[in-house]
Amino acid sequence: MRKQLPPGQFETEKWPILHVGDVYHFDEETWDFQLFGEVKEQVSLSYQQFKQLPKTISTVDMHCVTTWSKFGTTFEGVAFRELVKLVEFTDDVKYVQVFGYYEGDRFGYSANLPLDALMGDDALFVYRWKDDHHDWVDLDPKHGYPLRFIPPDTFYLWKGTKWASGIRFMKKDEPGFWEEMGYSMTANPFKEERYR
Repeated sequence: MRKQLPPGQFETEKWPILHVGDVYHFDEETWDFQLFGEVKEQVSLSYQQFKQLPKTISTVDMHCVTTWSKFGTTFEGVAFRELVKLVEFTDDVKYVQVFGYYEGDRFGYSANLPLDALMGDDALFVYRWKDDHHDWVDLDPKHGYPLRFIPPDTFYLWKGTKWASGIRFMKKDEPGFWEEMGYSMTANPFKEERYR
């Protein structure tokens, strides 16, 4: 399939590193992944439990709001839909926030997304990757180790939460970290939805 460069973007072969706040230092003893919000029972997974979930390998294009696009990166991780199977929703869940560590707070960073857009092979919580220049390599801390969310290519990459720590299931859309600062709630790079 022919790659499509969204408007206002340039192609790069590198995977640039951009983030706010400190790089999270993983501690397996204290780390867990929470599924909460509009669910009948909250679920908490240890790192080992998370890694035992069914794995998906998928190739995803990434588009950053800072105008770079990287095509054809292959990731291994756990598909978002596998986590959905672990909870039972209350009625009318349509949105999520994906949380990650920010300045020591496990819920300090979040990004909002529509639930139905995340049920394919291209929405993954990843821990390793490869491309044309790298064989399989684990995520490094600056790229979000031990776990990073990679969204479908119909979202700018700020929706791809680093140092992921949980998912909150919601009935109504709510802004996350960058959305509260004026970034787009929908963030479609092909429509150049950068800001509200």
